[in-house]
Amino acid sequence: MHSQQVIAYDVIIAGCGPTGAMLAAELRLHDVRVLVLEKETEPTSYVRIVSLHVRSLELMAMRGLLDRMLRHGRQRPVGGIFAAIPKPAPKGLDSAYAYLLGIPQPVIENLLEEHAIGLGAQVRRGCVVAGFEQDDEGVTVELAGGERLRSRYLVGCDGARSTVRKLLGIGFPGEPSRADTLMGEMKAGVPQEEIAAKVAEISRTHQRFWLRPFGEGVYSVVVPAARVSDRAEPPTLVDFQQRLRAIAGTDFGVHSPRWLSRFGDATRLAERYRAGRVLLAGDAAHIHPPIGGQGLNLGVQDAFNLGWKLAAQVRGWAPESLLDTYHAERHPVAEDVLDNTRAQTELLSAEPGPQAVRRLLTELMDFDEVNRRLIEKITATGIRYDFGEGPDLLGRRMRDIDVKQGRLYGLLHRGRGLLLDRTERLTVGGWSDRVDYLADPTAELDVPCVLLRPDGHVAWIGDDQQDLDERLTRWFGRPPTDLT
Repeated sequence: MHSQQVIAYDVIIAGCGPTGAMLAAELRLHDVRVLVLEKETEPTSYVRIVSLHVRSLELMAMRGLLDRMLRHGRQRPVGGIFAAIPKPAPKGLDSAYAYLLGIPQPVIENLLEEHAIGLGAQVRRGCVVAGFEQDDEGVTVELAGGERLRSRYLVGCDGARSTVRKLLGIGFPGEPSRADTLMGEMKAGVPQEEIAAKVAEISRTHQRFWLRPFGEGVYSVVVPAARVSDRAEPPTLVDFQQRLRAIAGTDFGVHSPRWLSRFGDATRLAERYRAGRVLLAGDAAHIHPPIGGQGLNLGVQDAFNLGWKLAAQVRGWAPESLLDTYHAERHPVAEDVLDNTRAQTELLSAEPGPQAVRRLLTELMDFDEVNRRLIEKITATGIRYDFGEGPDLLGRRMRDIDVKQGRLYGLLHRGRGLLLDRTERLTVGGWSDRVDYLADPTAELDVPCVLLRPDGHVAWIGDDQQDLDERLTRWFGRPPTDLT
């Protein structure tokens, strides 16, 4: 490949799923030249319902996207999402968005893609990355048809079988799938009461089995598969009918499927999220069973963490090692998600040992602290990045609070940092091109001032200007007047 091509783009993103589209939008908030390459020629057509968790809803609110999402989704309580153990949500969850939003995945993908394009991102469909080379100046990407493109960075958001990860040679250690599960949405031909009674009977011994009504005779159907199969071969309606009869003694007259898929319990994590000018995000970096519904959320949150950091690198003001904090912060989060999905998968086993543990955990979840801890894991509201010594709030996400200009998240739509100052004595000084300032002595805060990163995590707490300047430098580089 010829690496001396003109650099036409700042960042090329492989994959226009939720992670890739979210990342493209975050980069465009900072005028980064973005090209998204998507191998599929048309957007996803099957109507799979997914859940946006509390932290993802907060991120959507931070960028002014939540109202659009709400119009297409259905809100439901946060309870009962850890290993499908039927416990109510803990009281007083620390968020203004303490619910789940069930929403069709194609809607999320379309809204995020429209958002990215509206901000100026380019999306090219039917484009497959076949190879790339990187050097000190950038990355040369070769497409399957032979076309070569040049950018400063490349991000692989191209899914579990990521071509970018494989070409990069990054290890993807973990466990292969041991058990497959069929999942789909279809109509049933028997009364709902009859289905509910049978499901209640079967689910005592089969945790990976349910038919949940969506209305208008449509059900979400989950049933264990007969064996582990190639993920590239989708199941048929006959497969569902056979497995339902084998386990429940009836196929419930299922017909007219909306979509059918299979998933396994393979669990893998990329050894690193960055190699030079090439990075990984979303399923390209981690895969796990869908129990708890964390996968899409984890990828979107990767994009939120990476976007402003990569933009800072492109714009030239990133402090040294800022881009390295992407792996340092997000890799442990994915490790924790993989562990909790491993645990949940074990709790779904019909074997006596896992069932005994499930009964014990069901009792323990009657303690609010236990229930809350598990819900915070699933919803990603309990994450605390390591920003050094300080109050418990340091490194955690800031909840949406009332401020004199409305709501806090409404001030974060531009993807910039924010200093919220209750003392009215501090200033962002020379960082005003990348950090906003709000003096508000009435803000609902238990501390004098907080400095928020563009992803809403608390980067500093205090009331000393010199201390603040040091933290501004750490996260937002030197102010332009100091740059040479």
